[in-house]
Amino acid sequence: MLSVALLFVLGHTCFVAAQADTPVAKLDNATVYGFVNDYVSEFLGIRYALPAERFRHPQDPAPYEGTINATDYGPACPEQDSILSSTPDVAAIQLRDPALYSLPTVVHDEDCAFEFGNTLTYEAQSIRIVERSIALGTPVMVVSMNYRVSGKEIELHASSTYLLLSAFGFLPGREVLEAGVGNLGLLDQRLALKWINKYIGAFGGNSSQVMLWGESAGSISVAMQMLAYGGNTTDNYFQAGFMQSGAIIPVGSLENGQVYYDFLVDETKCSGSADTLECLRELPYETLKDAVDKSPNAFSYQSLILAYLPRRDDSFLPDDPLKLVQAGRFANIPTVSGNCDDEGTVFAVSQYNVTTDALFRDYVSEIWLPSVPSEELEPLWTHYPSDPSQGSPFNTSIFWNIYGQFKRMAAFQGDAVFQAPRRYFVQNLSEKVKTWFYLSKRAKNDFPFFTGSFHGSDLTSAENFLDDHIINFAVTHDPNTGNGVNWPEYTVQSPQAYTFPPTAGSLPIVTQDDYRKDPMEYLTNISLEYPI
Repeated sequence: MLSVALLFVLGHTCFVAAQADTPVAKLDNATVYGFVNDYVSEFLGIRYALPAERFRHPQDPAPYEGTINATDYGPACPEQDSILSSTPDVAAIQLRDPALYSLPTVVHDEDCAFEFGNTLTYEAQSIRIVERSIALGTPVMVVSMNYRVSGKEIELHASSTYLLLSAFGFLPGREVLEAGVGNLGLLDQRLALKWINKYIGAFGGNSSQVMLWGESAGSISVAMQMLAYGGNTTDNYFQAGFMQSGAIIPVGSLENGQVYYDFLVDETKCSGSADTLECLRELPYETLKDAVDKSPNAFSYQSLILAYLPRRDDSFLPDDPLKLVQAGRFANIPTVSGNCDDEGTVFAVSQYNVTTDALFRDYVSEIWLPSVPSEELEPLWTHYPSDPSQGSPFNTSIFWNIYGQFKRMAAFQGDAVFQAPRRYFVQNLSEKVKTWFYLSKRAKNDFPFFTGSFHGSDLTSAENFLDDHIINFAVTHDPNTGNGVNWPEYTVQSPQAYTFPPTAGSLPIVTQDDYRKDPMEYLTNISLEYPI
């Protein structure tokens, strides 16, 4: 359902406690009861929108009345290929908070490939951030939300921010464009941000100090919210962004994904309908979800060429993301953006039959870049050669090439989706706002060695080396923590990277964001002209 979750520390005078261990808040004419987890107050599963109608815009909730029991997450949104229980009604928010006055608010948005992820999945991470912020003496509130992703419909609620994407939230196609119902997952998120702006004060949060924080597709969603309506918005729902392994993506129009719309229509036997979109709306949930689950996903053969993801809809995203950034059409807020060194390794495992140079060329030209003329692809084969020592995991000589073109495939995919778009994003962003970049090489020497500093490895490290930076950025809009190593601002003239070396516990060093300069410039130029 569309809901939110909130976490915070006890003690805010806005709370009227029925019992010493029962935090209470007022929303409109309703009394909301949460619970205490150690010394962190939690409010879970608060609806931030009316129950979502399939392939239609989310709607504001009615004024709250009566008593709201906010002690359970409620169901997750439908997710692609998920084994978790889900429901088409998922609009909820979760809040975790130290219950102090006017707290900086971290809106946590985590999702995997716009296909799966929910607030419950990452509860421990949100609680950890709240507890660490208390230990630092700079307490923050964490809010997370469920929203529609590839396999899901949701009932909109306020919760620790998670982006769930898929056909339910990111259906592509000409019919979707003409009906004006593209990017519903992003619209769900926007409505949750509106809810936070209106109601977070009731829980002790500060609506004027909201930071969006995301990882993977959640991080991409943060970037998409910065591009919303071409940056031409006065709602001021958030004032900073912290992005891990994701920024803008090289996508074009909703029409570019027509093949996936047509697949669902054929698979569900809606092809004979006069109005195929309405037919998809009226299908039994399980029938549609079964068809969605047959669509390609991030770990299938076509990998990061996803079926369901944000695309230009001529409204929320009025142009291709790279072109919006090129034109400076984004929210002017301080931003941290980061990458792991080997973003593509986990996504390159599925192409194990691509064992020769010819097969690699066929794969890229047929699946990734079918609209690019063959002569314009020639530089790519040189920029991303067969030599395993030039591939990913980087700086590992000829080792860990688990199949013929694995390291080449991993280097290309990681740069095409994560590294090159991120670099273009921060280069343009830094011309207008304060910007910082980090590069994580943690996990480079860990088992299984072929994954290197894989996508998400900055989250899985037991040392949680980014937590203090995240908290300080939420509080001060500066990621520096006083650890003895200055994290310099990023500029085009001096593109510095705050780099975490492979050894766990080692201090970061400052390097230059100039690795694979020519290959990434080439990929950016191709993406501007031939978006996926």
